[in-house]
Amino acid sequence: MTEPVHPFAPPADERHWIETVTELAKDFAASAAEFDETAELPIDNLRALHATGLDGATLPAEFGGEDLSYRTYGEIVRILSAACSSTACIWVMHIGAAVGLAQLSAPDVGRFYADELIGGKRFANALSEPSSGNMFLMPQQVAEPVDGGYRLTGAKRFVSGCEVADHFLVNALVGGVPTFFGVAPDDTMTFVPIWDTMGLRASRSQLVSFEGTVLREDRRCPPPTVQRPNHIAAGLAFLSLGIADAAEQALISHARSRVIPATGEPLAEMQWLQFEVADVHARLEASLMYARNMAWLADQNSPEFLPTTMTAKVLANDIARDVAQVALKAGGGSGFLRTSPIQRLFRDAQAGGLMAYSAEVSKDRIGKTVLLPQD
Repeated sequence: MTEPVHPFAPPADERHWIETVTELAKDFAASAAEFDETAELPIDNLRALHATGLDGATLPAEFGGEDLSYRTYGEIVRILSAACSSTACIWVMHIGAAVGLAQLSAPDVGRFYADELIGGKRFANALSEPSSGNMFLMPQQVAEPVDGGYRLTGAKRFVSGCEVADHFLVNALVGGVPTFFGVAPDDTMTFVPIWDTMGLRASRSQLVSFEGTVLREDRRCPPPTVQRPNHIAAGLAFLSLGIADAAEQALISHARSRVIPATGEPLAEMQWLQFEVADVHARLEASLMYARNMAWLADQNSPEFLPTTMTAKVLANDIARDVAQVALKAGGGSGFLRTSPIQRLFRDAQAGGLMAYSAEVSKDRIGKTVLLPQD
């Protein structure tokens, strides 16, 4: 009798990608604390991922890729995030921008961007404006017509990996309509050195300033004719889930090794901690199952994918913060020390809920969907 295959499990012929990333992640985890300390971009990690062929595998087959499933993609993001969440964050934005440009652009331009990704070029996602907050798909900044395209003066913020990017996915208002472009960096673009954040420090998500940057007409993305799942939307929940996984492991390790002087028993024997861990562990398992359901919907190109991403993100954002909070509580004073992974994971866990759509905006939309009549 053959063993049944879970519908949310990654396809069997893609398991080798998960095994490959799991091996790489061991080295990524070993250097995560150092990258957090220095806020240095983990470029060697990103190059190692590319060297396996993984970046190209995420592309559709028509562009020379492997149509890597979203179920496998989500597991990869989760593994990377548990090891080094900054590496995972940059990679999600890199793949989201690259595959997005390949799919959104005119066919010949799309093939150009696909070949650039396969060849090792770096991509960055530059959509969020200082004034638009969560409305990253609805830009407020206007690009004015000029010869050969449109001129943009403005800024985009939280652009992960921007300092090494060869191509940017940028949007602006053209004739009052949100429009996407592929943009190569030039001397009209500068990176404002404001990045000294609490968490995900090695993602170096800087502010990018555009001073009369020309958005080329031949790099303009036409309106999409087919709705496709977006890798960034699909990846954000798994980014937080990986942090939650790492925080839970740090908690377990500390609780098992920490001996209570008064009783001589390990902290893991304390009932109050067992109750709190049971609560967050159950919610983590439920959040993971929901995120896997979201990835399965993406693989079906289901219209339910987009609304499901918000619920998946909210569940993952909340549980990452809560697991890290319990880990910090169990760690006590030692959890605040630089030598403890708990303090880094606690800081990293705060970031997911701030990424667009933020947890608050997502909950607002979910609540309205539940409570108010839908047209």
